Amino acid sequence: MMNETTPTNLFGDIVKLLEQYKLPGIDIAAIIEMRRKDIEALMTANRVALEGAQSVGQKQVEILRSTLDQLSSLIQQATASGSMTEKTTKTGELVQQVLQRALENMRELAETAYKSQSDTYAVLTKRIQENLDEARALLGPEK
Repeated sequence: MMNETTPTNLFGDIVKLLEQYKLPGIDIAAIIEMRRKDIEALMTANRVALEGAQSVGQKQVEILRSTLDQLSSLIQQATASGSMTEKTTKTGELVQQVLQRALENMRELAETAYKSQSDTYAVLTKRIQENLDEARALLGPEK
């Protein structure tokens, strides 16, 4: 039977294949280490992106709950006793407050998404810079 391919044994197979070919002037171990670091950076970036998406999702749930609570309160207050003018004025003020809070929540949600994207980008940018530094080192010392 054939072995099932997994990321771990696939990486091991690639290492074995590359080690068979000893090319002069090329450090296979360094190249393999660079690829391992690339994979780690992608895993970190994926984790950061997932955490950001979860944070945005949680914030959306909080906003929905808050809005529903506010609307429920608004309905109760609008149906409370008082003259029609007072009810209309109260309702207008409450609607304005709910809309203002909703806009504040939307701003916070956008900031959370932006931070998540920035963090993910920073992880990938760092690895790209490391890749360039490692490639320069493999090509030889600068003169």
